[in-house]
Amino acid sequence: MCFLQMARIERSIYNILKKVKQDMEIRPGKEAKLTAGKEAKLTAGKEARLTEGEEAKLTAGKEAKLTAGKEARLTEGEEAKLTEGEEAKSRQGAGNGPKSEEELEFDRELERMMAPDPEEGKGKKKKKKKEKKTSALRKAKWSRKRKLLTAGITLAVLFGAGKTLFGGKKETAPFVATQVLETGSIQNRLAITGPVSGTDSVDVVSNLHAEVLELKVKEGDRVEKDQVLAIVDSSDLEKEVEMAQNAYDLAVVTKKERQKEAEQGFAKAMQDCQAAKNALDRTAVMVQAGSEPPVNLEQAQNTYADAVRQVNSYTLVNGRPAADESYDLQIKNAEFELEKKKEALESAQVKSPIAGTVVRVNTKVGQFADKPEDERPMFIIENLDQLELEIKVSEYSIGKVAVGQPVTIRADILNGEVVEGVVASISPTGEEKGGGSTERVIPTTVAIADPNTKLIAGITARAEIILEEAEDALVIPGTALLQKEDGSLYVQKVENQILYWIPVETGVEGDVDLEVIPVEEGSLKAGDLIVTNAVAFLEDGTAVLSNAAN
Repeated sequence: MCFLQMARIERSIYNILKKVKQDMEIRPGKEAKLTAGKEAKLTAGKEARLTEGEEAKLTAGKEAKLTAGKEARLTEGEEAKLTEGEEAKSRQGAGNGPKSEEELEFDRELERMMAPDPEEGKGKKKKKKKEKKTSALRKAKWSRKRKLLTAGITLAVLFGAGKTLFGGKKETAPFVATQVLETGSIQNRLAITGPVSGTDSVDVVSNLHAEVLELKVKEGDRVEKDQVLAIVDSSDLEKEVEMAQNAYDLAVVTKKERQKEAEQGFAKAMQDCQAAKNALDRTAVMVQAGSEPPVNLEQAQNTYADAVRQVNSYTLVNGRPAADESYDLQIKNAEFELEKKKEALESAQVKSPIAGTVVRVNTKVGQFADKPEDERPMFIIENLDQLELEIKVSEYSIGKVAVGQPVTIRADILNGEVVEGVVASISPTGEEKGGGSTERVIPTTVAIADPNTKLIAGITARAEIILEEAEDALVIPGTALLQKEDGSLYVQKVENQILYWIPVETGVEGDVDLEVIPVEEGSLKAGDLIVTNAVAFLEDGTAVLSNAAN
């Protein structure tokens, strides 16, 4: 199939060259008419391979009829007249004077180009008659010579066509598409999508390994703060609270007893100390009088010293004896354990920490409170009275976003309507964008102003923030801006069919258009013609044609 296509292409190029050659040989004052029923003859012993497997061989100096002897007729039998209304015959058909050396060389090259490669026929055996139709196509190969000649033919066709069209006399100015430069408003908008959620959202969980006995709410229910959502089996917790209470009570009683003992012991120690002091004084008088030996005085002194040490062994708080501090620690420990057990018992009633709407229930009766479905929280409560949109702004744009900026919000659920919002908060830190990108993004919250909006939590919405805007600006399409290697920017203006490069600076950039400011005041203004698709290779001062006039 490829070889058949090559043969067709080769034949088409030949016909085109022949037509170009005949057109270049037109002589004014002559008329060549081709009438219906005349046979088209091909000379120079060339082979013409026809479609559908038919083969027509042309021999040197003989005539060959196209397509199984059928005549080539002009459509509807009309005459084909050549240009300028003048009659013309090809030199080959009319013998209208001798050919020039250049034309003869052209014919020889054409014949040599179309001649089959003699190398291909050597040493090949004849095929059977039934294989004749396909043998030529099957064996056809493009030799290096034919490839080079085909490329040359293509260039010749292009050159001849250009010469025919433009007469080889003069160059035509390049055409550029232009439009009238106008002023208008332009905005630089930042569009980001994100999830809609309530302003307050809490996950309600339970750390109790106890069975859920009852669910008090379902998804969509409105709840108040501290309202009971579920009840968990508390029988074991109640026993633990009772035991903790007993431990606490025992610690308190023990301290009281030790306090009483301390007070009584301190009083007795004081009495013993006073008695020892009196005995010491009396013994000292008696020894001094000689009525008792000195050893008795020494014993009395030792007894008094022991009594003093006993008094000092007691802890005094505000002058009063107190039980050892360890008893206070025992009470505190018992009190702490009791509070923990009471809290656990209280948590057997799962309550909502905020007022809002139950948006998810992830548990059911019979499950353990600390093992909800898929390790998710038992309940999710959100305040849907005030919705917000969470977006992540690129680090390259966050500098143009500020708290208080108005935001336009769109979503499919709004059916073409828009909801207004405002930038409520901007995170002080950025985070990774993800997806392998090195770009950082900054979490930003948009408060939705309308409390009666059709928006609901959990869907995705699109936020549009106006970063910059300009009025009465010179606005051009982005394709009309040129940038040189040094970074300078230009707009191409057409005036009196001459193209000029106008240096500019850019202002507000929209999605498709942008604002330009001429470096030289007055060099670019509304009403000027600008090139809509700037052409870098057209130099300043080039003559051009355009689709509009100045």
